[in-house]
Amino acid sequence: MGKIEKIKHYWNRRDDAGRYFVWVMKYTRPYIPQLSLLLFFDLIATFTSVGMAVIGKQLIDKASGGKISELWSIIALYVIIILASQALSVVSELIAVVVYEKFGFGIRKKVYRRMLDTSWLDISKYHTGDLMTRLTSDVGAVSDGISRTIPTIIKLFVELVVTFFTLAYYDLRLALFALLVAPVAMLASVWLGRKLKYLTIKVQQTESKYRSFMQESLANILIEKSFCLEDYSEERLTQLRDERIYWVLKKNRTNLFASTVMGLSFQFGYIVAFAWGAVCIARGSITYGTMTVFLTLVNRIQSPVLGLAQLVPRIIGMLASAGRIIELQALPKEEYLGRSIYPESVGVKVSKVSFGYTDELVFEDADIEFRPGEFTAIVGRSGIGKTTLVRLIMAFTQKFKGNITFYNQKGEEMPASPDARNFISYVPQGNTLFSGTIKDNILMGNKNASDEEVIVALKSASAYDFVMELPDGVDTVIGEKGVGISEGQAQRIAIARALVRRAPFLILDEATSSLDESTELSVLEGIRKWNPSPTCLLITHRRSVLQYCDREIQIVDKKMSDVAV
Repeated sequence: MGKIEKIKHYWNRRDDAGRYFVWVMKYTRPYIPQLSLLLFFDLIATFTSVGMAVIGKQLIDKASGGKISELWSIIALYVIIILASQALSVVSELIAVVVYEKFGFGIRKKVYRRMLDTSWLDISKYHTGDLMTRLTSDVGAVSDGISRTIPTIIKLFVELVVTFFTLAYYDLRLALFALLVAPVAMLASVWLGRKLKYLTIKVQQTESKYRSFMQESLANILIEKSFCLEDYSEERLTQLRDERIYWVLKKNRTNLFASTVMGLSFQFGYIVAFAWGAVCIARGSITYGTMTVFLTLVNRIQSPVLGLAQLVPRIIGMLASAGRIIELQALPKEEYLGRSIYPESVGVKVSKVSFGYTDELVFEDADIEFRPGEFTAIVGRSGIGKTTLVRLIMAFTQKFKGNITFYNQKGEEMPASPDARNFISYVPQGNTLFSGTIKDNILMGNKNASDEEVIVALKSASAYDFVMELPDGVDTVIGEKGVGISEGQAQRIAIARALVRRAPFLILDEATSSLDESTELSVLEGIRKWNPSPTCLLITHRRSVLQYCDREIQIVDKKMSDVAV
């Protein structure tokens, strides 16, 4: 992106900062009391620091005048203020830590819930590593900005005003001169604002990349070992690290250049104050104590200006991170209709449905019906739309044409929507177990299931015998994706998880692919014995299962049709 393009980009996005800031303030409202307390402590610390400069003047003037007897009370006051200031600083920091954690979790919880409520098709376009970066680094940047940066800005502004008027009381010309650093700082801030948003986003994007790579690498470590990819993976991680270092260095070079310019301005102002004080002492127009006030307050009047300017990168970072979070919150939210039908003997009608992930359609004006209580098999090669049909029925996306309608034998109907998942049990492809106990995994299907219902589900899934042979039975702890048991055993636990739900509509998407034929048939026989029998949609590659099915459906040329069983 050239300079002209960058300028156009920033100009076109000039209203974003305000919109992001409004969003941040919305999330800040519940924490205003805690933030106000932090600000109160900071303001006390500000007044204390200025007061200590004045006390220091009195101390030196008394010592210069030989008034030893009056020194001890001033020294005692000085020590008390220092100790009180340190104690206040400790309390303030502890409160800031709590506010930071609570605020961060509050945002993280809401964004996490927003991800859960987002349409599956839309959220799945983001890599898990990128989503984790937004939930951790970006939320952390926003939390830090609210709990630390913004209160610090207010504190520095108050410190600037109080210090200026205190210094002006002793010497107005010096106070005005000390503020000359402000224009330099503001110009640097404007320049920083144009560059840092772009650089901050680049840094966060590179963090997402290497997190995503590490997450995928560790999740598929078996594949990497199988294909001897250890060296390649290490090299790829190094490349991603180098890319991140490039943008981190570029961002920090920008910060350091601006900080150096402002630092030199600060040092120049300090030298002038020192020289001016020396001249005034030589003339006898000020005391040594006043000289210390000059040096202390010039430092304190310029320090807030520099501090405010140096906080600009953190504010820009906060707003850039807020933008990345807002991007997720702008994703379409699943639409619950607030409707339901009596959950017994449920069927589905698919009418004139057209859908494609891209411009290439998977279905085009497709029709089919899954009648209540029937076992329907879809057998066929990969890529013809079997899993896509499941996703449409489960309402994981609403971006299709046509109608998908659930109905029961009472004549009640409702369109496919997230509400309909309340009476659907689903066993997806692959290993979908969580780390924890076997019982914990099964109870995800029905949190209110009794121990007896868990056992019945295990028996129906042909999983009871092997589970009982494990050291702790249903309380046996397994790792991520079922580490500690076989793939076939993991599939049977996933089936038990679906069965314990006792839903009238059951979807098995290649749910028995890792089972041998006899075990697969045993599972299907167990499901058929359930009373009332669920409506079952079974996706498989094995034709042997057809003996347990009432119908077979084939998908050809983007259409669905019945095949005689």
